[in-house]
Amino acid sequence: MKLRDLEIFTVAPPAPGWGGRYWTFVKLTTDNGIVGYGECYASTVGPRAMDAVIHDVFERHMLGENPENIELMYRRAYSAGFTQRPDPTVMGAFSGLEIACWDILGKARDRPVWALLGGMMNEKVRSYTYLYPEAGEIPADFWVNPDMAAEAAARCVSQGFTAVKFDPAGPYTIRGGHEPAMSDISRSVEFCKKIREAVGDKADLLFGTHGQFTTPGAIRLGVAIEPYNPLWYEEPIPPDNLAEFAEVARSVRVPLATGERLTTKAEFGALLRHGGVKILQPALGRVGGIWEAKKIAAMAEVYNAEMAPHLYAGPVEWAANVHFAVSIPNILMAETIQTGGDFHLKLIKNSLKWEDGYILPPTAPGLGIEFDEDVARAHPYTGTALHLQMQEAPCDYRHGNRFEGGAPAPTSV
Repeated sequence: MKLRDLEIFTVAPPAPGWGGRYWTFVKLTTDNGIVGYGECYASTVGPRAMDAVIHDVFERHMLGENPENIELMYRRAYSAGFTQRPDPTVMGAFSGLEIACWDILGKARDRPVWALLGGMMNEKVRSYTYLYPEAGEIPADFWVNPDMAAEAAARCVSQGFTAVKFDPAGPYTIRGGHEPAMSDISRSVEFCKKIREAVGDKADLLFGTHGQFTTPGAIRLGVAIEPYNPLWYEEPIPPDNLAEFAEVARSVRVPLATGERLTTKAEFGALLRHGGVKILQPALGRVGGIWEAKKIAAMAEVYNAEMAPHLYAGPVEWAANVHFAVSIPNILMAETIQTGGDFHLKLIKNSLKWEDGYILPPTAPGLGIEFDEDVARAHPYTGTALHLQMQEAPCDYRHGNRFEGGAPAPTSV
């Protein structure tokens, strides 16, 4: 069995677009006709450039190879160009292709992927979601309104969620870390207060940020939200300042989480050695794939750290997350888009199941999903913007900050 053909689908989810502006799916076919699907979570370059990278990685390191040889193909990609160091674009391309290889291997053996990763450790996977506005609510208002967020949190708890995430402390700028505006701190405290009142002890609060603060700024904000006992304080400083996470952790009594923008065990290993972070959030479509994530989870066990795979992407990465989560002992929870996401589920013909706060492991071969190519082709992304983008304007200390959270407006191109 050899890898033979590659096809790429760049899909734009329709409004409201939860999960990003577009998703990049890959389809691999072997010489004996087995098809596997993967998803690349890499958006440092636009879709056309990313397509070229994916083709290059496949043709250079994987074409004609047995899909079983995942370690060999990984080492080729990781070492490409005499580098042997993390590269988010190359690793993003490889990650999606690697996930597709696991889908092929499971189908070839008539077993779900989790069965090839050590078997079923967990019969179901606790899930969490961002808080999202309902139809008819104005997103620009929702992201900065603690009362609307509290109502959304209560709805999530009524559905069965035991953890909800929100990120009111923006903005996310290209300028690196900044001191939060006092109004941003006040809004963050009000969000925590109102959401805690709405959910009581029925759900954990997951306080999201996106690497936007200086170390002192992260400490000021973290101390302010401590009274509401969040389960985690996510990526409060830029992701490349790994040693500084330990400084934040020494000063804030809220567990730190990070990892969606890190890639490979090299970066996660450095993070663990520096100390301070006990909740790791790899994006499997960027980190190096399922096998690399398994290695990171094993390292995390040694440091008494837990895994909470990130998802702000499409349903194929979600499926990979579930197989990964099912197979490891130190899973905390896995992100979902609401209870699966209407368009996410449409793309995979409702082949993943969410029930009463948990994702249920697929039992069908491979990733256990039915990818609908007709739906994918009917929703091509034709814009020029990246999957997610940070603002160029600095934090506004005079007039306050309004921001869109993790979801671009439907009018974004």
